Amino acid sequence: MRTLKTVPTLGLLAALALPLAHAAEGGATAEDATKMVKKGMAFIKASGAEKGYAEVSNKAGQFKYQDLYLVVYGLDGTVRAHGANEKMIGKNLIDLKDVDGKAFVRERVELAQSKGTFWQDYKFTNPETKKIEPKAMYCERLDDSVVCGGIYK
Repeated sequence: MRTLKTVPTLGLLAALALPLAHAAEGGATAEDATKMVKKGMAFIKASGAEKGYAEVSNKAGQFKYQDLYLVVYGLDGTVRAHGANEKMIGKNLIDLKDVDGKAFVRERVELAQSKGTFWQDYKFTNPETKKIEPKAMYCERLDDSVVCGGIYK
């Protein structure tokens, strides 16, 4: 009888430890995002847009680290590459808003045109937790596109 009570207790303890293990990892950092964007830009420049976008969109590729992935937008708001959701590729998201009503893609495109390199805050669904969370996105303009990588706060 004692064994039967222990097994569910161990299962419960293991389930409770999983979120703590993830929190201890902390997810990707601002430094990780900056490095990843620069690495992605260099890859796209060296390999060309077609190969570069394909690699950025590869969930098992080199541009995925913990909860960090890259996204490339054209300056019209059209997704050219997406490291977490390939269904977004080819869609114009210029009018997409976060839960607070912020048109973050429009703002991102405008910042790319005016600043070139920037951080942007908004809220977005974390693909790992499936919850809407505050996110900071680091972006750099590359010709007629903007390459971004974000971290969840």
